[in-house]
Amino acid sequence: MRAPSLLAFLVLFAAARAAAEPFVAEWREVEDRKAVVATVESVREVEARTRIGGTLVKLLVREGDRVEAGALLAEVEDKKLALELVALDARLDALAAQRRQAGQDLERARTLRAQGAVPQARLDEAQAAFDVVEAQIAATRAERAVVEERRREGRVLAPQAGRVLAVRGTEGAVVMPGETVARLATRTYVLRLRLPERHARFMRAGDPVEVGARGLAERPDAVLGTGRLVLVYPELENGQVVADAEVEGLGDFFVGERVRVTIAAEKRRAILIPEAYLRRAPGVDLVRLESGLEVPVQRGPVLRIEGRPMVEILSGLAQGDRILPPEGAPR
Repeated sequence: MRAPSLLAFLVLFAAARAAAEPFVAEWREVEDRKAVVATVESVREVEARTRIGGTLVKLLVREGDRVEAGALLAEVEDKKLALELVALDARLDALAAQRRQAGQDLERARTLRAQGAVPQARLDEAQAAFDVVEAQIAATRAERAVVEERRREGRVLAPQAGRVLAVRGTEGAVVMPGETVARLATRTYVLRLRLPERHARFMRAGDPVEVGARGLAERPDAVLGTGRLVLVYPELENGQVVADAEVEGLGDFFVGERVRVTIAAEKRRAILIPEAYLRRAPGVDLVRLESGLEVPVQRGPVLRIEGRPMVEILSGLAQGDRILPPEGAPR
């Protein structure tokens, strides 16, 4: 019976030894997370401008409206163009009458020429008169098409799909060619971050960011989601580095709205140990070395590394120290 007992003892000893496997304290590179306030901004803003001068007779949008590319935003009317169209229509009517008369003269000249009653010169004159009227009609129609196109240019269209940020002008106001009627933000929004210059060397495109809820809420569960840096601008502005982050769900935000964002602002070396290896005593934190000796340590913040809570040790441990969980702690 002694052999099975010895075997069971060895198994238990091996299990206890494995359960008490020491953790080796080593220097690791950690990221310091920094909470900053970012501003929702449009990647690009465009302006819908008038192409003709006149009176703003219709204004069909207001601030905050979503519009598609080519949507009608406003109409500008130049009353002189309507008068020009009336004049051109009257000229076309007159030319149409002249054409009928010239056509009749041409047919009569052809008949008389066939009978030998008039010379060929008379027929040529009638043909030339008819061709002149035809050319005048074609030129007048082209002129009318130009005026009609200018009149259609009074329609102010959205150059791109997006949200209307500002509307300028009111119905009945006089506008000049090239004047802005509406300013639009494209549908692609970014979070624009501005951090002190010292963080510039740690920021890279592709770095993850955590975005808080709208309204700068401080509740830990009020999180909009995660995103990533897409652009770090190479030029500093007023001693700050500027970066853009893309995050899903910004389409409903106001341009200029502020959001709390957490980013990896700096990287440094630190000694981290599992939180379970730290024992809290009255007024002091203790760590048990492999030798069994408990040493006081100065703890720092708790960081989550690969889903595991790790405590930064500011002092009390050195590189290569082997530590065990506190006595009585669950294995």
